[in-house]
Amino acid sequence: MEDGLFGDDAVIRRVAREGLLLAGGGRATLLQIAHPGVAQGVYDHSDFADRPLDRLRATMSYVYGVLFGTCEEARAISRAVAAMHRRVTGPGYFADDPGLQIWVNATLYDTAMVLYQRVVRPLAEADADVCYQQYSVLATSIGCPAGAWPADRAAFATYWDHMIGTLRVSAEAQVIANALLWPRNLPVALRPGVPLNRFVTIGLLPAPIREGYHFSWPPRRQRLLDRGLAAMSVVYPHLPHRIRDAAKDHYLNDLRRRHSRRRNPIAT
Repeated sequence: MEDGLFGDDAVIRRVAREGLLLAGGGRATLLQIAHPGVAQGVYDHSDFADRPLDRLRATMSYVYGVLFGTCEEARAISRAVAAMHRRVTGPGYFADDPGLQIWVNATLYDTAMVLYQRVVRPLAEADADVCYQQYSVLATSIGCPAGAWPADRAAFATYWDHMIGTLRVSAEAQVIANALLWPRNLPVALRPGVPLNRFVTIGLLPAPIREGYHFSWPPRRQRLLDRGLAAMSVVYPHLPHRIRDAAKDHYLNDLRRRHSRRRNPIAT
């Protein structure tokens, strides 16, 4: 098989393979749409709030395709995402704006770090530096200039604090967030998990963003979330890798099946 963009020993693969990171999907999404440009683009061009599983599939296909796929698979999924983004334009925003691309990628990176280091294990400083640099590929693969990603983790921390402190959640973002956290079109089997997903999503948000969405979060809820994450940190790292890798394997195999059908239409 053709080599991928990263080897199996790459730090980013060690981090991104963890199915645990899916628990942060809601956090990353609400952070993304806290940017008014992202929120307006989603509001004007997407109905993913009514199709949350399709949105999840698209995001995970891109992340796993770029980080774990072959070079051909990474290029194919990147071209597809870039083509989709070119259609997302409107007054005051366009999806190819490097500023928006960096913000979206920043939310994926920060969410991964929050969960991985709290539940799996803290990264050594050298590994954390390498992982940070490697995460830039999720922006550059769809055309973002390499120099737009903050130069190092210190620069990222400054950028992150500035964004969290200055973003103002728009009315459009509030509508999307409410639709995502109180979904109407989920399969019956997934509905019991909605309250837990809502609790974790709201709890993991930085306080200024959570307040921007007008979500209540009393101290007792924070204590409950902290205890839950502490309990997970005892259990999760000891689970078999086939369980921890299940989400990655599922979405990567799904991507490969769809890619194969496009290359061999007669077979379908």
